[in-house]
Amino acid sequence: MRLNAAIDLHSNNSVLVILDEKDRVVHEGRHPNDLKVILAQLSPYREDVQAIAVESTYNWYWLVDGLMEAGYDVKLVNTVAVKTYDGLKYTSDEHDAKHLAHLLNLGILPTGYIYPKKDRAVRDLLRKRSQLVRHRTAHILSVQNLTSRNRGNGMTMEKVYKLDDKGVAGICGGDASLALAMQSNLVVLRCLEEQVHTIERAVLKQARLKPQFKKLLTVDGIGEILGMTIMYEAGDMKRFEQVGHFASYSRCVTSSRWSNGKKKGTGNRKNGNKYLGWAFVEAAHHAVRYNERIRKFYQRKKARTNGIVALKAIAHKLARACYHVIKEQAVFDETKAFA
Repeated sequence: MRLNAAIDLHSNNSVLVILDEKDRVVHEGRHPNDLKVILAQLSPYREDVQAIAVESTYNWYWLVDGLMEAGYDVKLVNTVAVKTYDGLKYTSDEHDAKHLAHLLNLGILPTGYIYPKKDRAVRDLLRKRSQLVRHRTAHILSVQNLTSRNRGNGMTMEKVYKLDDKGVAGICGGDASLALAMQSNLVVLRCLEEQVHTIERAVLKQARLKPQFKKLLTVDGIGEILGMTIMYEAGDMKRFEQVGHFASYSRCVTSSRWSNGKKKGTGNRKNGNKYLGWAFVEAAHHAVRYNERIRKFYQRKKARTNGIVALKAIAHKLARACYHVIKEQAVFDETKAFA
């Protein structure tokens, strides 16, 4: 007998459903998030279970890893791509699990990429760095906004980093409340800066760019850490058959639906890898600062649209360039990317 299973995973419990070839329920139950308990429930059907579908939720690592180590064929479900009938008046966790197992029976279950366990820790550490960098940027902008609001003139990022008590006092003009607000930003900013560098040192101690990705360092705006961020988020490049697939996964492509030459709406613009999208925007920021050709492209685009659209356009071009650099093992050519 051929069986397929599905698990509707939640924060503290999981609903396990096992169906036979005719979609008849062989097992159905809600169990605590304990790997031993779930394996015990699967044990009587061990030889007949062909595959197990697991929802791609925020907490799937322990379950997918445990099932794979136990010898099961695990399919990580692409939950965004799974569609259910909108006319249903009642659904439950059991219904959801049955639906996933049913799709598995039909061979049409949308699945995602199971990132290799051995590389996951470094990838997540780099994700923590990106989170801290975003917070660091927020505090820099806060100091700049406070300065503009109260002095009428802006302040560069370099000057923000150099601010000391005397500089804060000069900006605040004796206003104790304003000085405290600015000092709070600076204290947190320096703490974040220290933690970002700590993570970078830890990553560089245990990881290096793989040979396939070393040519990323020839791309303007991409250094060792940003290159590793792209490498770890991209994973196996074989899963991207075309450059457009990689750019779309990097969230560098707009989402829209067209019919008969008319725009009919938008799709899920957040579909893809947000960390990879962030990495290419960061690369675009650096490229604009240090590459004259890219800076001129940015200025022309900004004049026609705005700064955000211009920066995203550069991120898109860099994503496409990186795809070709990795696939073809070629040195980055700015004249091709920014003709």
